[in-house]
Amino acid sequence: MAVSRAGLHPCVLLVVALLLVAAPVRAAEIDPLQSEVGFSLVTRWGEVVDGRFPVFNGHLSDLGDGRQQVRLSLSAADVEILGSLRHTHLTRGRGFFEADRYPTITFVSDPFFPALLVEGGALPGVLNIRDVQRREVFTTLPSACGRPAVDCPVLAAGIIDRGDYGMTRWSFAIGRKVRFQLRIRAGGEAQ
Repeated sequence: MAVSRAGLHPCVLLVVALLLVAAPVRAAEIDPLQSEVGFSLVTRWGEVVDGRFPVFNGHLSDLGDGRQQVRLSLSAADVEILGSLRHTHLTRGRGFFEADRYPTITFVSDPFFPALLVEGGALPGVLNIRDVQRREVFTTLPSACGRPAVDCPVLAAGIIDRGDYGMTRWSFAIGRKVRFQLRIRAGGEAQ
């Protein structure tokens, strides 16, 4: 049964238009100067503690079959708790990231189609903290432009349980849930 163009629902036309306009990034390095990776925890008293990973790198790969994959590597040795040098040292220490022993945190996404970065949605993958690998899901927000990561940042967030990664110290004072926030921009596309 043929459907005339006039008979298509406006939402279907919008999705098709977005997919046609959204040129996928072929392959690109994540630009650490235009990107941010942060996290927040909540204390027993309801205070929000914000942190960030100022040193990281990553790559958006074209898998050659229409799908892409993100690889992100964060330096636990450089993690910072905003406004507190003491808490920064504690976060890098044995009770949390134990950065002297496990200096890198990685996330490798499952393969995904570029439309995910336009429309938003679940981005599952494997997160490795302290040599513990677990499947986690980050959620990307709908894009504000046609070429996410190039013309505007990709925004994503995810919540993990720090106890799943052996970060169980200070549970009496700090909640187990860690909320990650990512604002990712790509540098020039790789040739």
